[in-house]
Amino acid sequence: MTPTGIDHIVLCVTDVFATMSFYEQTLGMKAREDQVGKWSLHFGTARISLQSPDSIAQMAKGTTPGSGNFCVVTEDDIETLAAHLRSCDVTILDGPGLNKGALGPMRSVCFNDPDGNLVKVCEYG
Repeated sequence: MTPTGIDHIVLCVTDVFATMSFYEQTLGMKAREDQVGKWSLHFGTARISLQSPDSIAQMAKGTTPGSGNFCVVTEDDIETLAAHLRSCDVTILDGPGLNKGALGPMRSVCFNDPDGNLVKVCEYG
């Protein structure tokens, strides 16, 4: 097998609609109802599916709100993104700064979403 990318991730969240609003406002992701009552956030070719604790599939029962940790890539300037996050009253935990990502050196900024999931956004330059 040769993996070629990530199709989607799933986040367990306390309030699906508050989470959608947060990601739409801070990162410009687009919320969609994929199935009746099943929501996700779309950006580029990827998707973040959102599930409340009471709708988690049996095989993922140990998943809890705030246990996610992921990184998304942007082509936008990371300093501009950091200023936008601050204007949305998002506390920046780390960065903007230099880090090493899957493709090599990158600039990134880290913050928490409303459930405490750790979100990193990076820019390769």
